[in-house]
Amino acid sequence: MGHTLAEKIIGAHVVDRADTGVRSNPAPREVWPGDLVEAAVDVVLANDITAPISLREFDKLGVDGVFDPEKIVLVADHFAPNKDIKSAQQCLAMRQFARAKGVVNHFDVGQMGIEHVLLPEQGLVLPGDLIVGADSHTCTYGALGAFATGMGSTDIAVAMATGIVWLRVPQTMRFVYTGSLQPWVGGKDLILYTIGQIGVDGALYRAMEFTGPVVNQLSMAGRLTMSNMAIEAGGKAGLFPVDDTTRAYVEERAKRDYTVYEADADADYLQVIEIDVSDMEPQVAFPHLPENARPVSQAGDVRIDQSVIGSCTNGRLEDLRVAAQILHGKKVHPDVRCIILPGTQTVYLNALREGLIETFIEAGAAVSTPTCGPCLGGHMGVLAEGERAVSTTNRNFVGRMGHPESEVYLAGPAVAAASAVTGYITAPQEVVK
Repeated sequence: MGHTLAEKIIGAHVVDRADTGVRSNPAPREVWPGDLVEAAVDVVLANDITAPISLREFDKLGVDGVFDPEKIVLVADHFAPNKDIKSAQQCLAMRQFARAKGVVNHFDVGQMGIEHVLLPEQGLVLPGDLIVGADSHTCTYGALGAFATGMGSTDIAVAMATGIVWLRVPQTMRFVYTGSLQPWVGGKDLILYTIGQIGVDGALYRAMEFTGPVVNQLSMAGRLTMSNMAIEAGGKAGLFPVDDTTRAYVEERAKRDYTVYEADADADYLQVIEIDVSDMEPQVAFPHLPENARPVSQAGDVRIDQSVIGSCTNGRLEDLRVAAQILHGKKVHPDVRCIILPGTQTVYLNALREGLIETFIEAGAAVSTPTCGPCLGGHMGVLAEGERAVSTTNRNFVGRMGHPESEVYLAGPAVAAASAVTGYITAPQEVVK
C-alpha cells in the first residue's frame, strides 16, 4: 500500500531521540495515519500576536539560542503598524528577541507583509518542507507541496529551541476537481463550495489533498487561497501536488534546495470526493460559518456597509487585479466603505506600478498598508453593531470583524468589488457587462 503526499513529507522529516540528542534518520521513515512522531522542521513562524507568548515560554526553557536563526520567521502583521500601546509592546518583544537571538527573517513595518502572503513570496517556504506556525492559517503553504500546519504558541517555543515538533500523522481526504471554471470563479469559490459540502468539521485533523484537471490549471494565487482555508474545514493541512506552475513560481524565489514529494498511485485515502465545477457560480458564505456557502445568485437582497478586499486569503496581486477590473471607471456606493489591503509591500508596489492603486482611489476605496487588521476585528475596518461586510477574508464567526451583532459574508475579490459598487451582495457580471 502506498502513501499520500502528507505521509511522504512527514516520513522524510521523522527523527530519532537518543541520549546524546537528536539525530536524523539516514532515510525517510515509513509512517501511517495515527502514528505519533517527532519531526524536524524547516521553518518555524510566529506573528506579533502569537510570538510574545512563545517567547515567554522560550525563556522558561533555559536555552541560550534558537536552533537555527535562519529557520525562524517573525512577522509583525496583525496589529502593525501598532494601533495602541499594548500592540506596540507586543512588537517590541518580538523585535528584541530577533536582535538578541540573531533571527535572520524578522519582518517589521516597512518590510513586513501579511505573513501567509509574505513567506511564499520571499521563497522562505518551499516544496517538501515541514512548516509549523503559531497561526492556524499556516496551512497556506501546502499550496507549494509542503506540509504546513498551525500549532499553539508553547509548541512553537519548543520548536524554536529544538527544531523538533511532535505530531500525529493525519488521514488524508482527496478532492478531485473536474469540469471547466466559469467566468469569475476562482480558488476562493472552490474552497467555499468544498467547505459548504463537507462542513467546518468535515476534514477534522485530516490532510486535504487537492487534485484534478481544474487544479492543474489553477494559478498559484488560487492554490494558496484554497490551502489557506483548509483549516476552515478543520483540516490539519491542505496540500497540492507540485507541477510546472509550482516550479515556475518557486524557481524565481527559492534561495535553498528543496525536495519534491509525490503521492503514490496506490495511496490509501480516507475518502475521495469528486467535484464537477462546470456549473459552479461565485460563492458567498453567509454568517456565521464558512460552511454556509451558496451561489451568489441565491444571495438575495443583502445590503452591506463595508467591503474588504485583501488578507492572507485574497491579498495577492492577482486578487487586486480582479478587483480593479471591476472597479475601473466606477464608484464605490456612497453607503459603503471599501477597504483594499495589499498582502505585502511587493504586492503594493506592483499594484502601484500597474495603476491598480489609482483605480481603487479614483473609485473611492481606501488603500491600506499591508496588515491583517480588519480580518480579526483588530483595526483598519472594525464593524459596528448591526453592520454588514462582504469580505475576502477566511472567517465569519460571530464578532470576527467587530461587534458581535455585526455580520460578515465571505466571498472572492470579484463579488466583493461588485458589491462595493452596488451596495448589496452582487454577482460580478451584473457590474461588468
